[in-house]
Amino acid sequence: MEYRLLGRSGLKVSTITMGTMTFGGVGWAKTVGDLGVKEAKKLVDMCIDAGVNLLDTADIYSQGASEEILGEIIGGPRKNGVLIATKARFSMGPGANDTGSSRQHLIQACEASLKRMKTDVIDLYQLHEWDGQTPLEETMEALDTLVRQGKVRYIGCSNFSGWHIMKALGVSERGRRERFVSQQIHYTLEARDAENELVPVSIDQGLGILVWSPLAAGLLSGKHRRNQATPEGTRQFAGWTEPPIRDENRLWNIVDTLVEIADGRGVSAAQVALAWLIGRKGVTSVIIGGRTKAQFKDNLASAELKLTDDERKRLDDVSLQPLMYPYWHQCNTASDRLSEADLSLIGPHLEK
Repeated sequence: MEYRLLGRSGLKVSTITMGTMTFGGVGWAKTVGDLGVKEAKKLVDMCIDAGVNLLDTADIYSQGASEEILGEIIGGPRKNGVLIATKARFSMGPGANDTGSSRQHLIQACEASLKRMKTDVIDLYQLHEWDGQTPLEETMEALDTLVRQGKVRYIGCSNFSGWHIMKALGVSERGRRERFVSQQIHYTLEARDAENELVPVSIDQGLGILVWSPLAAGLLSGKHRRNQATPEGTRQFAGWTEPPIRDENRLWNIVDTLVEIADGRGVSAAQVALAWLIGRKGVTSVIIGGRTKAQFKDNLASAELKLTDDERKRLDDVSLQPLMYPYWHQCNTASDRLSEADLSLIGPHLEK
């Protein structure tokens, strides 16, 4: 297992993170999984034994049950350098202040998460979603307070836009508050939208990238194929709608290429998709989830899979998205003055 620095921090995390959304099975999360303590512990132990040192959860996963199960498994003094990441922002109760990124909600949510996970500190505390109604000065001050109180070690965000991130970083720097070290985003071969702003801002501002749902909720696992019925037991069979598929033909072209490369290497399509992501500029770690040992065993193997330049080019080409404005204009007229961050998006188009 390889370990990478998380953004500009000194914290090293494994290139594979274990996701725990399958723990609990309460409410909407039941579609994803309903693992109890006994089943979940076997998977946690398996990941830790493979070298995974970051476990990711959120208070909203099964309305706190995921955190509670994680607390039963690794609560108290932690061994093997295991790190815990969780998130807050979504509604955790009926009250008007039981949601959002206000000082009231974030501090209350953090203390509740600490109690559920039976720990004194959260290693990475992340804003789960944007809150356009709470002043960022209040939000970043609340996160800074949690760090100074010793309840949180590092902070990050998730599902922010590029301008949201830059505004938050500006607020932190002006007020000499703690700044984000990472962002957790959706980024796959099928969905490369993050390359427009989120990947470049991470490279430019020194943020680590954690990728959620790196297999597009299983669509890139190889189980789903062109002109075949949706397999039973998958999220799509149960009506899961994330991520949205805007070009189905493009999706199947990507899957076809994944399967061809996988068959040629004697590995799964899922391993190839994950290896592609782990090798992308700016990516620190990909978050894998599942319900069975077989799923985790297969996904964990991607940490050791090194794709050839030709294999990467085939995947890059079949999944490349057209440039949006102003990037196509920059590609045509500004290629002599582009930064490393710019080139992470525009570079492949210049090569063409």
